[in-house]
Amino acid sequence: MRHRNRHRVNSRKLSRSHVEEANSRRGMTGVCPCSVVAAASFPSPILLPLLPGRRAPASLPVIASTRRSFSLFLSSSLVLVISPTIVAAEVEDDLLSYADEKEGFVLRRPSSWAKVDKAGATALFVSEKNKSNSIGVVVYPVRLSSLKDFGTPEFVAEKLIQAERRKESTKDAQMLTFAERVAARDLPVYEFEYTVDSSRGGPKRIFSAVFVDARKLYILNITVSDKPESPLSIDERTMLEKVLRSFHGLE
Repeated sequence: MRHRNRHRVNSRKLSRSHVEEANSRRGMTGVCPCSVVAAASFPSPILLPLLPGRRAPASLPVIASTRRSFSLFLSSSLVLVISPTIVAAEVEDDLLSYADEKEGFVLRRPSSWAKVDKAGATALFVSEKNKSNSIGVVVYPVRLSSLKDFGTPEFVAEKLIQAERRKESTKDAQMLTFAERVAARDLPVYEFEYTVDSSRGGPKRIFSAVFVDARKLYILNITVSDKPESPLSIDERTMLEKVLRSFHGLE
């Protein structure tokens, strides 16, 4: 499988002026896709909200193409359970290659993390050592052809962190980095890394990747405990970054 990654990372803090300028250029003041990414994580309530989007049932609305509608969707946590079909699996650097042919995405995940079923998750893997650490994927149909229709990674990052800070359970939320890479078939993928200190589960570090393909919105959410007394090790971080960068659409 061949794909290119062009990665641009910006770790500076976002300022209000950046957002206002971005909004001005877009002629909009509503929320954007990031709220989605900030809505439902698995199992913790902190990130990713999407519904499986192969063929959405009549009761499942297709997300509108407006930024406001999309952002409202991002901040929701509606979900359906889909049983993905694994079409490829091979171990590489202690990571297992996982492909969902029905939904159209691939990723690599730790071989020791168990796959579990959970309402709202298209695919969910949980660490056996720490049940609060998880890798979740959700997919939902949208009326959009490109992720760039929603704005730049910086714009989405600001909206995402705003959505996190609005949650009652959030004590603090800080965006650390945001980036863009080009994956299979030249599809843009936005990546985010941020921290959240919540009354529900304590300090967590979240890695997220989002892309749009064939009018489906794909969100990967990696949530891990990151307490001061037991921070992420270099090896753990390296492994999670490999998972993050492996997420893309099928060729």
